[in-house]
Amino acid sequence: MRILLAEDETELGTWLVKALGQNDFQVDWVNDGRLVRRSLKATKYDALILDLGLPGLGGHDVLSDLREADERLPVLILTARDSLMERVSCLHGGADDFLAKPFDVAELEARLVALIRRSRGQEHPRFACGPLSYDSVAKQFRLQHEVLILTPREHAVLRALIQHPGEPLSKRELLERVFSDEQDVAPEAIEVLIHRLRKRLEASKVRIATLRGLGYQLESTP
Repeated sequence: MRILLAEDETELGTWLVKALGQNDFQVDWVNDGRLVRRSLKATKYDALILDLGLPGLGGHDVLSDLREADERLPVLILTARDSLMERVSCLHGGADDFLAKPFDVAELEARLVALIRRSRGQEHPRFACGPLSYDSVAKQFRLQHEVLILTPREHAVLRALIQHPGEPLSKRELLERVFSDEQDVAPEAIEVLIHRLRKRLEASKVRIATLRGLGYQLESTP
């Protein structure tokens, strides 16, 4: 899952990028509220972690701008301002959840997964496409009830596809999710991974379709 973090505390931001990155989250970090909209225009995110005390443009203003623009990205407010009035204000302003500092990263992860599931109309930690399912807690794929053994990169590509049902992902988007820490990776690397995954799925009623000009999409077949 790809997350945008808007937080101006360097120590906290560095820790969150590392901690969330160890648990299947890919985190892009900005430290100024004015950079949030620019980041959202450039990249497709699954959720936004938003600090209220941002320089440039405060968190409340960022949230207001997003909702006025009909941007429906799930937003989790992260702030030291833990008061009932603040929570009510954020929720009325369009926030989806609120977590006060200090917090445990496990709770933040659980809240993010729940927000993303709800935004996609799913209320359980399991994503599915036909006989293929992914348990986001166990971080495990099952195909027709059998555990599907994948390489880390194959796992990352298939996870991205199953977490976006009915939504094609371009090669660039998949590259950003799978090779986020590597430089100069050619788009052909995604083609190789897609080919391998198709081989693994070919005997099942799940396929990876190529939508010309759009990218790849996971589909169940009759």
